Amino acid sequence: QVQLVESGGGLVAAGDSLRLSCTASGRTSRTGAMGWFRQITGKEREFLAGITWNGGYTYYPDFAKGRFTISRDNAKNKVYLQMNSLKPEDTAVYTCAGSTSLPALRNSKADYWGQGTQVTVSS
Repeated sequence: QVQLVESGGGLVAAGDSLRLSCTASGRTSRTGAMGWFRQITGKEREFLAGITWNGGYTYYPDFAKGRFTISRDNAKNKVYLQMNSLKPEDTAVYTCAGSTSLPALRNSKADYWGQGTQVTVSS
């Protein structure tokens, strides 16, 4: 099994930046592709960013391009999400997930999910 724990969330002001971390433990050799999702209250969970196991390829849906950057450090079993120019509408629970493939993650078919971390952006 793989356990994923997010950290770095909190309350920030509009325009601020924030970096979320996701730490994997357990059988981390199975994490493969990793990604970040978010769920805004009252809305469906949405895919934000994904990265292949070696970090060589990243994918973002159109709405996430430009302000969100995913990266990973396999030596530390960590995946990061850098978020810039945050807006109040970015307020959500952000969750990391792992899967055997990036296409599967894009379809929310993850093998492992974290518990999520709350990000609140004040206006």
